Amino acid sequence: MKGVTVVDHPLVQHKLTIMRDKETSTAGFRRLLREISLLLGYEVTRDLDLTTRSIETPIETMEAPTLEGKKLVFASVLRAGNGLLEGLLDLVPAARVAHIGLYRDHDTLEAIEYFFKAPSDLGDRLVIVVDPMLATANSAIAAIDKLKSRGATNIRFLCLLASPEGIERFTTSHPDVPVFTASIDRQLNEKGYIVPGLGDAGDRMYGTK
Repeated sequence: MKGVTVVDHPLVQHKLTIMRDKETSTAGFRRLLREISLLLGYEVTRDLDLTTRSIETPIETMEAPTLEGKKLVFASVLRAGNGLLEGLLDLVPAARVAHIGLYRDHDTLEAIEYFFKAPSDLGDRLVIVVDPMLATANSAIAAIDKLKSRGATNIRFLCLLASPEGIERFTTSHPDVPVFTASIDRQLNEKGYIVPGLGDAGDRMYGTK
């Protein structure tokens, strides 16, 4: 699908299989989500701009590559996005963090905002939005709408699983925002859950129902 990158690295797929298993414990699910976010993070940051600076190694002076521009922003869609956020911060500990509080109305499946906090200069930074599931895409679209209204122009969306329906709605609403995911699953069910999926990521992370 145009604008969508599926990260098919063997370690990503192996860890995802364990996460899908309903017998995987809460602690195991949380650990695997943190691990897989590191691997996904390599892909979503693969083409970051580099410059050079002069350093001295124990042997000689050299011009060495270093990241160019202002620090990244990781925007976590609460609450499940925090599972991916923790691993990404292990990868890029100096990144700024935004939090977007959204919950899904179980009747309409629409996203309802209850919290937003982000750095003030979003327009000057690459913003990577993280949420494990791109299901109906309502929450993802609402999150991107909010970030754009606050000045963000360079945005990427990172998720663990996506549905074909969600991708279609998301890319129609935000064709300028590339999507990175570990899997495009078969479909949504009548309740708006991804099939075969892995259940509710937030509930499985935190042991709630």
